[in-house]
Parts: sequence; C-alpha cells; structure tokens
Amino acid sequence: MVSQKVTIKNPTGLHLRPAGILCKEAMQFKSHVTFRYRENTANAKSVLSVLGACIKSGDEIELVCEGEDEKEALTSIVTAIENGLGE
Repeated sequence: MVSQKVTIKNPTGLHLRPAGILCKEAMQFKSHVTFRYRENTANAKSVLSVLGACIKSGDEIELVCEGEDEKEALTSIVTAIENGLGE
C-alpha cells in the first residue's frame, strides 16, 4: 500500500468533468484506488463516490493505492491532479 497527500487545484473543485477524468485515470490500473478526505473514504474509480465527497478547490486529499501496480497508479493519479485534471 502506498499513499500521498495532494491538494486539489481546480478552481471549482472536483465537479463532474474533473471527477470523470480522475476516475478514468484510476481505472487504468489494477490496484484498488481510494482517497481519504476528512473522515470519509471514497472509491476513486467511481464518479458518484468522487462527487459525493464534495471536494472543493484547496482541499487536501490522501490518495491510497493498493495492488500490483500501486506505485505507478499513485504517480499517475497525483500527476493528473497536480496538472488540474484537464482544466
């Protein structure tokens, strides 16, 4: 299991478009990908789960990847978030 904290930079947070991009990125990997925000844990491969977390701009989440390609998954998803998830 690997994890890393990352701050959401999107001006409007994780609304539908960036949430979809995050999920698409996470689904490329076999590892189980979740993130923690406050006391909640969300499945990063589910758009509804990501949207339900209500992540706003400037919020910090902790990505957690567990599985055979966990390091690659974590690096790829953190990079996508840091690059603004298409925005």
